[in-house]
Amino acid sequence: MAPAGSADRFDAFRALDDRRGRPGARLIEALAATRAGTADGPGAWAPAVATGIGLPAASALGPASYYADLAAPHGRRHVRVCVATACFAARAGRHLTEAEDALGVTAGGVSPDGATSLQTVRCLGYCYAGPAALDGVTPCTGPTLTGQLAGREPPRAPEIPAADGTGDPVLLGGVVAGEAPWQVWPPTVTAGDPDEVRRQVAASGLRGRGGAGFQVSAKWEAAGRAPGTVVVANGDEGDPGSYADRLLMEEDPERVLEGLALACFACGARRGVVLVRSEYPRALARMRAAVGRAYDDGHFGPVSVHGTDTGLDVTVVEGAGSYVAGEETALIASLEGDRGCARPRPPYPTRRGLWDAPTVVNNVETLASVPWIVARGGAAYARRGTRDETGTKLVCLSERFARPGAYEVELGTPLLRIVTELGGGLRDGGELTAVQIGGPLGGFLGADALDVPLTTAGLAARGAALGHAGLVAFDQRVAPEEVLRHIWQFSAAESCGACSPCRVGSRRGLELACAGTPPGPEWRRLSRVLAEASLCAFGRRVPSAVHSLARAYGGRLEGWEP
Repeated sequence: MAPAGSADRFDAFRALDDRRGRPGARLIEALAATRAGTADGPGAWAPAVATGIGLPAASALGPASYYADLAAPHGRRHVRVCVATACFAARAGRHLTEAEDALGVTAGGVSPDGATSLQTVRCLGYCYAGPAALDGVTPCTGPTLTGQLAGREPPRAPEIPAADGTGDPVLLGGVVAGEAPWQVWPPTVTAGDPDEVRRQVAASGLRGRGGAGFQVSAKWEAAGRAPGTVVVANGDEGDPGSYADRLLMEEDPERVLEGLALACFACGARRGVVLVRSEYPRALARMRAAVGRAYDDGHFGPVSVHGTDTGLDVTVVEGAGSYVAGEETALIASLEGDRGCARPRPPYPTRRGLWDAPTVVNNVETLASVPWIVARGGAAYARRGTRDETGTKLVCLSERFARPGAYEVELGTPLLRIVTELGGGLRDGGELTAVQIGGPLGGFLGADALDVPLTTAGLAARGAALGHAGLVAFDQRVAPEEVLRHIWQFSAAESCGACSPCRVGSRRGLELACAGTPPGPEWRRLSRVLAEASLCAFGRRVPSAVHSLARAYGGRLEGWEP
């Protein structure tokens, strides 16, 4: 056996699964199908699911108790209420209690007759219209949420408002301008020059839009066009406050798939996977329908795509409810039927990823940029944005703004312009007290600190992070202590538990936040441990997010300052 920490370490479960034809790829789906019909705990039903597909009984207990959708009991009617940041800011969190009262069941429970269950989730992608819930797969949103759940009013779920702020959209061409998809892939694959695709993406300077900001061309090159390479479109948009990926997958899925096809071509991959989070049922359905049309139209197929010797098979997979599973190594683990926990690196996924194959993971928004780059040229893309951070970005504004919605802007656009001109300030004349950007762990900026460019570097200088670029506004109705507890509740609930600094630290941080007294030296020690010893960026970002919140509220959170 390879020594601990080796890039060639042995994974016993993966080896067993591989010998049995990789039934783990079907495990999460099989568990979800069984969970939908029972309120019993995973121990009562999960082992039989595993043995039924050829895996040891114990292999199902880990994922069945880890993923929120599988661990939560399900009644005949299953309701998921969003408690993420935008919905929390809309009603200061009161909508959850109101939903519990309306349904007669507490969060995480099921009614005695098994009729109704209620699960809390962190983001349904309706941040522009919150608070929100999914009643089965039917969305309900807005101030009358409780009435909708109680049946007194019809369900309300407005479409995502979307607008281009650049004059020449890269990402929203199909959504706001009606540009036809599949204009780039057929001539590109017919020309048979993957090197040209890689050259244009390298020249563009495109970086990943999922939060890490890694150079896309470098990731593609790292896979080395090795045999068996897989490209994964990461649609597990987990940052509460962002719904950019949901917009693209629902309103322009073909553009996402065309970007995936071009990435596969550039990387020498004959297989693509699209992972869509379970909280986006409409996006899941539309992506699956778009894949079916792509096969019918000859864009995909096992052989001879558009008369060439290129083959490309694409599958769509549904997630099961986990924030950390959006991290690329955790996402790969979930696709293999394991818990969605971050894995140590090396090996990096581009060397040993899904089923040990070289794997490239790009998020949905990243891939949706590729057709424009290949069609117009990398140099044209590089002229947009800033010199160091090129291109455009979808920015999502929450319900508290006068004009919430998704806006395409060039990187480097002043945040103040986005908030005041595009967003129109706060609705109903509300007073802005703080803005969260990039999810709960992205960071907070005070109302007087918005003179910053929308770039990774610019935000980092203010103690924040770009992330998915979701902007959640807080007004004076929500006390800073409530926002602090909200951050820690999110951290404690969504930590994958793979490393003790994050697992234990997030729970201890929640205890300190709920105590209502300044945390003092203990927080400073805890902050160092989280930032320096956590396995992945989730735990490492918590201290920065808390510190930025304390700065944004100008000393009103005594003892939590950096």
